[in-house]
Amino acid sequence: MTPNPQQADPQQVAEAVGRAMYAADAATRGLGIELLDIGPGRARLRMAVRPDMLNGHGICHGGFMFTLADSAFAFACNSYNKAAVAQRADISFLAMVPHDAVLTAEAREMAGGGRSGVYDIELRDQHGKLVGLFRGHSRQIKGEVVPGLA
Repeated sequence: MTPNPQQADPQQVAEAVGRAMYAADAATRGLGIELLDIGPGRARLRMAVRPDMLNGHGICHGGFMFTLADSAFAFACNSYNKAAVAQRADISFLAMVPHDAVLTAEAREMAGGGRSGVYDIELRDQHGKLVGLFRGHSRQIKGEVVPGLA
C-alpha cells in the first residue's frame, strides 16, 4: 500500500497539537507543568511540587496530582487533532508525595473507537516510584485543535 502524500504524519500532527494546546492552556502553564513528549494517543508531562501545592500534612495536595494527570490525559486524547474532552476520570493515590518531589505523568491510550477513548495515566516521582494511577474517559466533540491541519 502506497502512503498518501497528502496525509499528515501522525507524529507531526501530535506535535503540532501539543504546541497549540500548551500555548492555549493557561492552567497547565500556570502550575509550571512542562510538556515533555507527545505522540499519537500518548503524552508525558512533568511538574515540580511547589510549597503552595502542599496540603495541611505538608505533602502534595491530591488536587494538584489530579490536575497533572488530567493535563496529560488532555494532551493524549487530543493528539489526533480531533477535539476531545473528559467524560469521566478518577484517580488512585498510591503514595504520599513530599514537598520536594518532581512528578511525571505518562498518559497512553488503552482503547479508542468512534468518539470515545480510554486513557491510563501513571504518576511517578523523580525516583520512578509509582505514586498515582488515573483513568480518563474521553469524548470527541466537534472541531479540531489546530484547524485545517491534515
